[in-house]
Amino acid sequence: MKDQPHAQLSRRERQIMDIIYRVGPATAAEVMENLPDPPSYSAVRALLRILEEKGHLRHRKEGPRYVYLPTVSRERAKRSALKHVLSTFFEGSVTQAMAALIDLSEDDLSEDDLERIANLIRQAKEEGR
Repeated sequence: MKDQPHAQLSRRERQIMDIIYRVGPATAAEVMENLPDPPSYSAVRALLRILEEKGHLRHRKEGPRYVYLPTVSRERAKRSALKHVLSTFFEGSVTQAMAALIDLSEDDLSEDDLERIANLIRQAKEEGR
């Protein structure tokens, strides 16, 4: 699997991966229940099989059903997605991304939020990042 696994997925495949990461291990029926405007059950099963072939999912058998799980941890997938967003939209600049996130904040940041951000920045400085 490449460093940015979601980059080569179709819209439906990305939706399915998002569901699996959000709800955890799921059957084809559970994936179908969570899809917007879902295709047929057999189409969902085909998409799950394709995602397995691409190396994004694996399955385990529980009774008569297959339960699908991601092959990459949520944390690793999150880091990969953020790297992709940084390189695609912010020229790799964490500063530009942070500024955009703060600008997008619908509510004022709380004192706790500001303190947490300040602590993260302080920690990064101490670690030489």
